[in-house]
Amino acid sequence: MSQEVSGGDRAANNFGSLRVLFAILVVLSHAPELADGNRSREWLTQVFGTLSLGEVAVDGFFLVSGYLITASYRAKRSFSDFVMRRARRIYPGFVVASLVCIAVVAPLSGGNVAAVSPMETVLRLSLLLMPMVPGAFEGLPYPMLNGALWTIPCEFGCYLLLGLVGTARALRRRGRYLVLLAGLGGLLILRRLYLPIGAPGDGLGTLSEMIRLSFVFCCGGAFRLFGDRIAYTGRGASLAALLLLPLMFSPPLAEPAFAILGGYLIFWFALAVRPNLLSRATAQVDASYGIYLYAWPVQNLLVARQPGLSPWLAALLALATAIPLGFLSWYLVERPMLRDRPGGSGGQESGDALAARPALSP
Repeated sequence: MSQEVSGGDRAANNFGSLRVLFAILVVLSHAPELADGNRSREWLTQVFGTLSLGEVAVDGFFLVSGYLITASYRAKRSFSDFVMRRARRIYPGFVVASLVCIAVVAPLSGGNVAAVSPMETVLRLSLLLMPMVPGAFEGLPYPMLNGALWTIPCEFGCYLLLGLVGTARALRRRGRYLVLLAGLGGLLILRRLYLPIGAPGDGLGTLSEMIRLSFVFCCGGAFRLFGDRIAYTGRGASLAALLLLPLMFSPPLAEPAFAILGGYLIFWFALAVRPNLLSRATAQVDASYGIYLYAWPVQNLLVARQPGLSPWLAALLALATAIPLGFLSWYLVERPMLRDRPGGSGGQESGDALAARPALSP
């Protein structure tokens, strides 16, 4: 059941169930790609030929992140306070998961842990770069220890961009924010013309994906900033879905269409639909980051150890493993770092978009 609401704050919402859904979609998207090395069996790509389930999921995460982190920025005491709070949300889970991949997953996947440079590992962790161990998953279509982690520096980059935008007072002068969004839209067009699409493994590919994700993140922020002018209704959601469906078949239009029309659908569900049981259960417990952090290495281990295993069974087994690991990550690693500290503004910040789409080329 839904009701008409403005884009303002709601004490109860469905962001929790959305995060869980997006995390599951990422795992489902990875399943055939890790086994095949391509998207021939990826469900959404088969339908539209444009975005995959993983890309839709990560766009959803970045839309939600842009919306909620923009609100979080307004509550900051300073730019440094904002950055430190975001670092406390990102780094602990990332560092622990990376070390687990090096110490546990790498030996199981044929990696030579003795060849790992401690200094290089520390540098990569500090820069939020995915861990690397020589020989890990060698011979597989995607021989990466945890290939999904490439999106984490993009996430943190969006936080820094938001901080700069806020420092320039563009969050209080909405005209300036629209100029920023238009500029990112222009870069999105140039990206399709001149940069590699869906290939974050090199410098240009990473830049290309950063442009895409920054645009989506800022679209989420726009939904927040213009919330007083947006009414989320069932009729509006139906219209947005009807307009979005044909645009999803167009390679150049699918991404911006999903960011705008899909964004409306996401925030309608989050804010205007009565919170479901899963959303209430996840209001104070966010295992989605941990699910994302551990799903890729589990899936790739299944591909390595069980050749020919159905990708959908592999996805179910990966979820069965990653979900409890996600809860362990939340309770033992993430939540302790988010507790209030003297003089600080800690606490849980449930708006993070931390699951990510696969680091796989189209």
